[in-house]
Amino acid sequence: MNIRTRFAPSPTGYLHLGGARTALFSWAFAKKMGGEFILRIEDTDELRSSQQSVEVILDSLSWLGLDYDVGPLYQSKRTERYKTIIQNLLANGQAYFCYCSNDELDDMREFQKSRGEKPRYNGLWRPENVLEKNMVVPKNISPVIRFRNPDQGEVSWNDQVKGKITIKNTELDDLIIARADGTPTYNFSVVVDDSDMKITHVIRGDDHINNTPRQINIFKALKERVPDYAHLPMIHGPDGEKLSKRHGAISVLKYKQEGYLAQALLNYLARLGWGHGNCELFSTLEFIDWFSLGDCSKSPARFDFEKLKWVNSNYLKKIPHDELCSEVSKRFSERDVQTKDGPSLTLVCELMNDRVQTLEDLTNACEMFFLPTEKIMNFSEILKIEQFTKSSELDKKVLFEAFNDFVASYPVKQDEVIINDYIKTLLIKFALKMPQFAIPLRLILLGKSQTPAIAKVLSVLGKKIVCKRILKSLET
Repeated sequence: MNIRTRFAPSPTGYLHLGGARTALFSWAFAKKMGGEFILRIEDTDELRSSQQSVEVILDSLSWLGLDYDVGPLYQSKRTERYKTIIQNLLANGQAYFCYCSNDELDDMREFQKSRGEKPRYNGLWRPENVLEKNMVVPKNISPVIRFRNPDQGEVSWNDQVKGKITIKNTELDDLIIARADGTPTYNFSVVVDDSDMKITHVIRGDDHINNTPRQINIFKALKERVPDYAHLPMIHGPDGEKLSKRHGAISVLKYKQEGYLAQALLNYLARLGWGHGNCELFSTLEFIDWFSLGDCSKSPARFDFEKLKWVNSNYLKKIPHDELCSEVSKRFSERDVQTKDGPSLTLVCELMNDRVQTLEDLTNACEMFFLPTEKIMNFSEILKIEQFTKSSELDKKVLFEAFNDFVASYPVKQDEVIINDYIKTLLIKFALKMPQFAIPLRLILLGKSQTPAIAKVLSVLGKKIVCKRILKSLET
């Protein structure tokens, strides 16, 4: 059997983390089994669907590297196929027209609730009821078309994640398969698509479990093979609540924008509901090799931003510095950061990479090394900072002299050991403590009081830039 999986998003918004994980697991299973992964766009909801959302979904999958073998296929282009199947069901008595108004349906449900029954459509317009009760077709109501669900028996399937699930047919009502305007509904079109596309395994979130028995009954009515189902647990926030925007339920491309690496995000998503022993970090190829639906958890996974950042930081450390430099350069271009007269961006990236967790963090950290001349802090302004205002006037003069002396005798060789020795000698000469000198030096050079070790900063910047910025700051 040729294994075929599918990812079938609705283009009504962005691709979120839950959808991305579903796509990842469906993709990995197909790859593992030597099968095909199909992308299907379920765009029958004309009011909510948009081409913009389609593009966002495609861009998201492309960034993640989840390549599809077939597609994208669009439901909106299969309308005639759905109508043909519906007509066949009507002809053989497996579907019928229903003329219930919304008010009638509301009354029906309220009556059932009053009797302690499950609110559901009661099959009022089934053909036998129409004949028995001599019902007259109303002229002012456009009918929907309902699938005639079996009255007896049960629906059972061996879920690849959840195990055996059984639902009695008496729990299911006659679902609508075509709206009053003739458009097919989700549960119906999905079955026709999965059947026509020879989908062997449907991997999706467990919020679809209630749809599955309904879809299985339609498969059986069409005399088509029922796919194997695997329902993945939902992703919750750290607090155990449904994943929301405050937890990270944002567009996948937003994570790209915030500086997360695609491989890191895939790695983290794989661990949300699946595991391979205690292994936390692994390549995509390793994930494909290890992946099994049987290893998926039955319980909801919890999204943890700090864990994602940790995973991402590990991936950042593995990237060659020239590639990091290229990524930072792209972000610099978006910010109009000029690097022409600055230090080596590669050296800066190398210095700062161990201190950050995302590309955005790295870009922010690197940017201070390319401080524009007009943003260099004036020495007099630095001395107005609270920690320096407590110093005596003499101390300030001494500090001013120390900086002038620092520039005058600054070593040519940019070796960290030599630079450290030079600073120590200077501190002894002017009776200064390291913070008294290093903090204002950091403010002058980078505009920040917190930076890597000052000798490392000086070495990366180089003598020319260091001296130029100090002299600029000392100007009165």
